[in-house]
Amino acid sequence: MATSMAHPAFPKRSSKNLCTLSLLSLLLLFLFCLFLFTRSAFDSNLSFYRSLLLSPSRSTSNGDDNADGSTTLDDEFREGRDRDTGVPLSPKSDHDGKPNLNSSESLVDVDVKIDGVKENPSKSNSESKLGIVDSAIMKKLRNCDIYKGKWVKDEEYPLYKPGSCPYVDEAFDCQSNGRPDSDYLKWRWKADGCDLPRFNATDFLERLRGKKLMLVGDSMNRNQFESLLCLLREALPDKSKMYEIHGYKITKGRGYYVFKFEDYNCTVDFVRSHFLVREGIRINPQGNSNPTLSMDRIDKTASRWLRADILVFNTGHWWTHGKTSRGKNYYKEGEYVYPRFDSVEAYRRAIRTWATWIKQNINQEKLVFYRGYSSAHFRGGDWDSGGSCNGETKPVTKGAILESYPQKMRILEEAIDEVSVPIVLLNVTGLTNYRKDGHPSVYGKNGTDRGKVSSRRQDCSHWCLPGVPDAWNELIYTTLVSRRQF
Repeated sequence: MATSMAHPAFPKRSSKNLCTLSLLSLLLLFLFCLFLFTRSAFDSNLSFYRSLLLSPSRSTSNGDDNADGSTTLDDEFREGRDRDTGVPLSPKSDHDGKPNLNSSESLVDVDVKIDGVKENPSKSNSESKLGIVDSAIMKKLRNCDIYKGKWVKDEEYPLYKPGSCPYVDEAFDCQSNGRPDSDYLKWRWKADGCDLPRFNATDFLERLRGKKLMLVGDSMNRNQFESLLCLLREALPDKSKMYEIHGYKITKGRGYYVFKFEDYNCTVDFVRSHFLVREGIRINPQGNSNPTLSMDRIDKTASRWLRADILVFNTGHWWTHGKTSRGKNYYKEGEYVYPRFDSVEAYRRAIRTWATWIKQNINQEKLVFYRGYSSAHFRGGDWDSGGSCNGETKPVTKGAILESYPQKMRILEEAIDEVSVPIVLLNVTGLTNYRKDGHPSVYGKNGTDRGKVSSRRQDCSHWCLPGVPDAWNELIYTTLVSRRQF
C-alpha cells in the first residue's frame, strides 16, 4: 500500500520541478536577450540589429548597405554619429545649381557644394540628406593653402546685388555712386590646391547660433564688417529680424556696432581700434595736448573683445602716414614718450603686445583671426598726394606687385610664432595684390553731377561692395567649415 501511494506523488513533484526549471530558463533567456539588446542600443551603427534582421541574401538593394555588409557614411550620419569620416558642409542648392542663400531650411536637409559641383551622398528622398564630405576631402581642405590661387570669372557673382544692402555706407557703394563698369563684381577666388566650399549664408548663421562674432580694427575691418552683414542678410526671409541693437546707422564716425540676428540668437559686432594698442593724449610743456600711442598697453576697447566667441582683428594702414609714420613725440612706453621712434619697430612692439594679450586672455574654445594687410593700388602718389586708380577695370595679371609681401606681414608672423598664439592668419595680402580694379577710386561719394566729385583724393585702399571683402568672408566660412568646434 505504501508503494502504491508513493507513485502518484512522484509525478506531481517531477512536474513541479520541471515547471520551475522552465520558468528559470525562460527568465535567464529573457535577461540574456535584454542584456544583448540593451548593449546594442548604445551601438550607433546598429550592426547587431542589422545582422539579426538582414542576412546577406536578404540585403536590400537601395544602397543603404554596402555589398560587404558595412555601413555607409550616410548611415552613420542618419544615426547621429560624430566621426572623422565626414562633416556637414553647405546647405541645399536650388535646382539651377546656384547656392540658395535665402534658404531657411534646417541644416538636416542639405547638399554639399564645392566650387559649384554638388556632392550629395543621399540615396533617396525618404532618407536623411545631410551633406557630408569624407575624411580625404576634409583633410585636403585643412591642409590646403587657401590663400594661394587665382581669381576666376563667375557669372553667379556677386553674392548680393549692388545697392540692395542697407549696411553698405556711401564710401563703399560704388555702383550707386555712379561707377559705370561692373565686371569687377564677377570675380571669385579659387584656391590652387583644393576646392573651396561655396559660401552659404544659412550654414554660416547656423554655425554662429548663440555666438558673437566680432571684427576689431580700422576702417578696412569696417569694410569687411559691412560685407559680412550683407552676405548674411541674404539668408533671412524676414529681413526685419536683423538689426543694430542700438538703432545706429553705419557711418565712418561711429566706432561700435552690434547687429542681432534674432532667429539665430547671434550677433555680428564691429569695434573700432586703429592700432590695437592704446591711444592717448599728453600735455606738452607749452600746455598743448598731443596724441600718443602706448606700444606696451592694449587698447581700451579690449574689455569688449572678451565677450566674443570669434574675433577678426586687423591694423595696418594707419601706421603708414601722418604722426604715426613720423614718430616724433608720439610713441610711448610706460610713462616715457620717445622724442623720435621708428614706426616699423613701433608696429612690431604693438603687435607683440596684442599677441601677448591674446595668449593671456583668450581660451582655446574661441577662434581668433588676424586679417592680413590688404593691398592699395595708388598710381602717381599716395592717398593724400594725388595718387589715383580710376579707370582700372580688370585685375592685375603680371608684375612685381603680385609677388610683393609687406614687412608688416612678416613682423606679424614672427610675433605669432614667438608667443605660440592659436591665431588663424587670414592672409589676404596675395589675393588683394591682383585686384587693382576693386577700389572705389572716385566713386566713393554719391553725386548726380560727377564733376562735383573730387579726383584729387581717390580711395585706392578700401574696396567697393559687393567686392573683394566678400572673398575674405568666404575664406572665414571655409575655415569654419573645416574646424570641428564651429
